[in-house]
Amino acid sequence: MAAEGITGNIMEEVGEKMQPDVIREWISLLPEKAFNLGLRILLALVFFLIGVNLIKFVRRMLKNAMKKTSAELGVIQFADSFVKATLYVLLVMFLASSFGLDAASVVAVLGSAGVAIGLAVQGSLSNLAGGVLILALKPFRVGDYIRESYSGKEGTVTEIQIFYTKLLTPDNQTVILPNGNLANNSLVNVTTQEVRRMDISVGISYSADLKKAKEVLLLVLTTDEAVLKDRDMLVFVDELADSCVKLGVRCWFRQEDFWQGKWRVTENCKLSLDENGIVIPYNQLDVHLDEGKA
Repeated sequence: MAAEGITGNIMEEVGEKMQPDVIREWISLLPEKAFNLGLRILLALVFFLIGVNLIKFVRRMLKNAMKKTSAELGVIQFADSFVKATLYVLLVMFLASSFGLDAASVVAVLGSAGVAIGLAVQGSLSNLAGGVLILALKPFRVGDYIRESYSGKEGTVTEIQIFYTKLLTPDNQTVILPNGNLANNSLVNVTTQEVRRMDISVGISYSADLKKAKEVLLLVLTTDEAVLKDRDMLVFVDELADSCVKLGVRCWFRQEDFWQGKWRVTENCKLSLDENGIVIPYNQLDVHLDEGKA
């Protein structure tokens, strides 16, 4: 027992002597460790800046190569955003490995947490798949005017990115729509065809001369320069409504002339009917007062 007590005392004395020595050694090595850490951070920043410039160079080379092959603008935008995201992920993993982070360990952790990560990025993966479907099936391209049924948004397609598509509305607002919604819901591509049909409805009085009204409206169509003369130009009785006879006016315009042509034809229909004394009725409410009950 005495021997064990002596041994314990010796160990305590050694430990007491070693503690200051360890602290002093750690303090003496601290500047060197701080210098090494600062050097690593500095090198990481340098490599990051170099990597950013290399990524820009690769993206620029990719764009130029795809433009030379006459690739669509939407395909170029999608490929550029995909390459950009991929290269930045590789750059971050490379810089992390320089700080002692093992890439294989990161992959193993990501694999074990695959279910949770999959649920977290489910929307992003859906949008990525939607972007691929859009480029493969080509329901629309950059420059097309589309109307999307899910949110009711519409506008001209300006960009097709990896996760979303940008639209420019007629009143100059930018609308960002997820690719997943565009791929999984119905949409109307207004500008796919070169020509577009115009339909407007004009109501005339029941007492008006129907044949004359049809001739007047047809003359509006035949005298308009933007109306396509090789397509059908029709004026027909569309409905016998409660207070008027509704006439359908139908013609065709080129896509670029459609809106200006529709507004102009609509206005000229009203002016021509007025000039020929044909009344366009409107709903009226007659109120009769019974003086005896009042």
